[in-house]
Amino acid sequence: MKRYAVVGALFTLSMLLYIDRVCLSAGKGSIATDLHLSDTAIGWVFAAFSLGYSLGQVPSGWFADRAGPRLALTVVVAGWSVLIALTSTAWNLTSLVALVFLFGVAEAGSLPGGLRVVCNWLPPEERGRANGVQFSGMRIGAAISFPLVTWMLTRWQWRVSFQLLGIVGVFWALAWMLFFRDHPAKPLPKVAVPVGPIPRLGEILRSRRMLFTFAQYFAINFTFIICVTWMLPYLKAQYHLTDSRAAAYSMAPLLFGATAQWIAGFAVDRIYRSPLRIWSRRIPGIVGLSISTIGVLGLVRADSLLTATACFTMAAFGVDMTISPSWVFCADIAGKNAGSVSAAMNMIGNIGAFVSALAFPYLKQLTGSAVTFFVLAGILNIAGIACWLQMRSLEPAEVVNNVLVRPAPVG
Repeated sequence: MKRYAVVGALFTLSMLLYIDRVCLSAGKGSIATDLHLSDTAIGWVFAAFSLGYSLGQVPSGWFADRAGPRLALTVVVAGWSVLIALTSTAWNLTSLVALVFLFGVAEAGSLPGGLRVVCNWLPPEERGRANGVQFSGMRIGAAISFPLVTWMLTRWQWRVSFQLLGIVGVFWALAWMLFFRDHPAKPLPKVAVPVGPIPRLGEILRSRRMLFTFAQYFAINFTFIICVTWMLPYLKAQYHLTDSRAAAYSMAPLLFGATAQWIAGFAVDRIYRSPLRIWSRRIPGIVGLSISTIGVLGLVRADSLLTATACFTMAAFGVDMTISPSWVFCADIAGKNAGSVSAAMNMIGNIGAFVSALAFPYLKQLTGSAVTFFVLAGILNIAGIACWLQMRSLEPAEVVNNVLVRPAPVG
């Protein structure tokens, strides 16, 4: 496989990842009616996925580092595809929560495995855009899935729709196993390593900069998860929309989020090649969280459908700008442990998603509106900006004989 084909395969994997995930949100009405579930009960279903996804991160990231991404992603994608199909057999809240939890555990290895692929196949100066392309697939997949699953639910029952999505995933896993290899035929150029011992995995995870990385990724996911869980039902209830119209408006933040992934990914690589190299991860992260803060706090005063959609779009666009730099930051400091370190970050992020999925319905029920939730998300985003100001993974570039020399990452 060529490098562009590998990145393309990761893009389609990310699309599939979020089509399967968003089917829970898009199918919320049918599932709730069929199983007689309240909004708070559905909140536990969303939270069960996030919890399973979080707990599965570090083991699956370690598996990708040790077994290689070919085997790891084959097992992960086949496993989650079987489980999304099995979710169609749920008969009550308990069985649905259990199956969705296992579905989340199975999906956990997809993104750490993808970063392991990027590290194996691409040099540091190309990893920003590669991650941007890969993660944009998640947003496009999520956007497509709202009208797609809504259409599927008008044609088939939600149980049949889940089974069909599972079959598609199994085919992707088979193709990956047949055509992908863990390393390119031509090895990547050697990159200088820092002087002194390379930190062990435990030392990296306990370091001060990883604590900041964890905190900002918690904030990112706290805001973003609303765009793939409660945004559609919120717009539908708040502005009395039909299913199809709510799905159409719900696509906007996700499609703009995909654009943000590309912009941030290319910005990371462009700044990396400039004298501002040490800020190549931090600038997109800070700018993104600033935009997201404006958007999520704007929802407090939103008084129309268009205003609310615009604010959701800003919030999603901003947090999506932080995704590529966050994962490239992990690659900078982790080396051969990139899968494990990125998985740990993603675990903390999805604990943020778990908390968010429950906080939204409970705070809304407690206060009578979603304002408290939006203010809380804004405060967390501001804290995330403070974290990015402290996060450093690169040494400054030096000019030697009129040649710009880029030393290895810090660590």
